[in-house]
Amino acid sequence: MHVLLAEDDDGVAGALTEALYEQGHLPTRVRRGEEVLARHRQADLLLLDLGLPDLDGLEVLRKLRAVSALPVVVLTARGDERSVVRGLRLGADDYLVKPVRLAELLARIDAVTRRAAAPAAPQAPRTVRTGDVEVDLDARRVLVAGAEVRLTTKEFEVLAALAARAGTAVSRQQLMDEVWGDAYLAVSRSLDVHLTQLRAKLGRPQALTTIRGFGYRFGD
Repeated sequence: MHVLLAEDDDGVAGALTEALYEQGHLPTRVRRGEEVLARHRQADLLLLDLGLPDLDGLEVLRKLRAVSALPVVVLTARGDERSVVRGLRLGADDYLVKPVRLAELLARIDAVTRRAAAPAAPQAPRTVRTGDVEVDLDARRVLVAGAEVRLTTKEFEVLAALAARAGTAVSRQQLMDEVWGDAYLAVSRSLDVHLTQLRAKLGRPQALTTIRGFGYRFGD
């Protein structure tokens, strides 16, 4: 996997680059936000520090999400709830606070790698509908009243996990395991933020039902 590492601290960048190489990844280190925006198309995943010298990392993320669904893992010293929530709402797929545990970071990246490498089984096109919400699971498109709704990668994966089992209650644990690759590594708050954003974008409260104490259901 080609990993774009945006980190201006040489010590942190060196340790992360070495660890990524040892795991078989191909890291490219950049120091500035503008370099991220210029080189993201060559990457399979972005590790993004928020404290870059030219652009705030959240602004880089906002600009990136306007043009790309590249998976983004934020690595930052900003551990306050406001920054975490803003990062997730702007489209980060994960958010880790420094000092990061390399084993945990590599496990999360490995989960992404496994999903990307898994061969897709041939199947008929799958489209799921509830009311005027239409989810095309194969084309990764969502329409509401005929108009396309733009979702981040993680928002779509959460919706797809529910839509694929339309009418069936899906537990939080199952959702986190399927979308993040390992329920043990997933952050429960990440799921809450993505669901909040997903509901806001769909604008159809009846499409996603909360099953108190268990999980969620798509459709009736």
